[in-house]
Amino acid sequence: MQKSRKYDILTPCYLKQHRNRATGCQNVQQPQTKKGVVMASMLAAMFLGYLPWYNFSAVSNYIAEDLDLSVTQTGMILSSFQLGYVIVVLFTGWLSDRIGNQRVVAWATLLTAISSTMFSFLARDFSSVLVLRLLTGLSAGAIYVPGIALLSGWYPPEKRTGAIGAYTGALVLAYSGGYFIAAPIAAATTWRHGIFWTSVPAFLAAILIFAFVRDAESLAPEAAAAEPVGGRKGTPDTACPGKQDLTGPILITAGYMGHQWELYAFWGWIGPFMVACAKAVGYDTVTAVSLGGRLAAIIILLGAPSVWLAGVAADRFGRGRTILICALSSLGAQFVFGHLYGKSLTAVVIVGLWIGFWVAADSSIYKAGMTVMVSPKIRGTALGIQSALGFSVTILSPYVFGRVLAQANRGLQDTTLAVHWGLPFVILGLGALLAPLSILLLQVYQRRKGDSI
Repeated sequence: MQKSRKYDILTPCYLKQHRNRATGCQNVQQPQTKKGVVMASMLAAMFLGYLPWYNFSAVSNYIAEDLDLSVTQTGMILSSFQLGYVIVVLFTGWLSDRIGNQRVVAWATLLTAISSTMFSFLARDFSSVLVLRLLTGLSAGAIYVPGIALLSGWYPPEKRTGAIGAYTGALVLAYSGGYFIAAPIAAATTWRHGIFWTSVPAFLAAILIFAFVRDAESLAPEAAAAEPVGGRKGTPDTACPGKQDLTGPILITAGYMGHQWELYAFWGWIGPFMVACAKAVGYDTVTAVSLGGRLAAIIILLGAPSVWLAGVAADRFGRGRTILICALSSLGAQFVFGHLYGKSLTAVVIVGLWIGFWVAADSSIYKAGMTVMVSPKIRGTALGIQSALGFSVTILSPYVFGRVLAQANRGLQDTTLAVHWGLPFVILGLGALLAPLSILLLQVYQRRKGDSI
């Protein structure tokens, strides 16, 4: 009797022992030179086009002082950007499935450049700031997911996670770049210059995409032959067993939500925490703010190489195993991180760097996992739904962190004076448990599905 084949929906489609014919999977090879140009252009465009993401956060204290914004109003502006992203990401996933990913990414990047540049000239009060940041969020929300879908067409499943990891690494670099570029410029000149010089590069990003990026040639026939998830037919990516229902996409999306709960609250609050820790060991306020900001930027920056390295590891050792290592490594440290307040700043930095590396590392793996679970015909839509649900959590988790921090410190408004940080970080770790639990359930499901084939 022939041994039944097993397909791990969290590992590359091309298993070493079951190459193309053995697995029933196929791929159309893309020209290497053209693929390299597309990849290089997408990486450069992601970095340049996403610099506006955190440029407001980098200079928000100057804007608040200049335009007389309250803490509540500043929080609303920050949330409006995230809200704009969530609103548009669903629609753009659907749109990219119909008109092509390259068009969506190119025009969205151009609109991001325009709206963010307009901010530097037209922001005059709370209302104008709110509207312009919302427009920037709406534009930026149409870049990342269609970009992943575009790259998925160029790379076969066994190389896809590394490619998406590099793309996500460029995104993390852009996040840090917004801080590193906008803040010093604002300090030396005005906040409008800081916003402007982190917005103009997005025009170059749009030019790169219009000029050098195209959807993969195999994408159209591949999608045309496909049936939606749960359909009767497979595709070159989805012809393998075990991917014809929604269980896999639902579970990997749940894991992504747990990942996002931890990631964006950590990124959002690591700055105030590092400033508070610097003050706790004796630095004056001005020095603590400067030092804490630099340390936070370095901690966030570690996510850039980690997300690429984890993507490469996932292609080699399996997506499920890599997610479990990354998720448990970061969330475990959250349970002790906040309790280090008042201790040696060196110890705080070491643990912060550890979390900074692992907390972002598995970001691309959830995306790559989704791309091999669904038909290319609906890949953009599926990624859009996953992103919308994941980023919806990012609106909630930073708020919960702040509320718990305020309660733990008896309503204290100045975070640099807060002394009880343990519980807020513990809550990040508890929420992040959804990621490994979902992946473990997914692995159990895969094994059962494989045994039944």
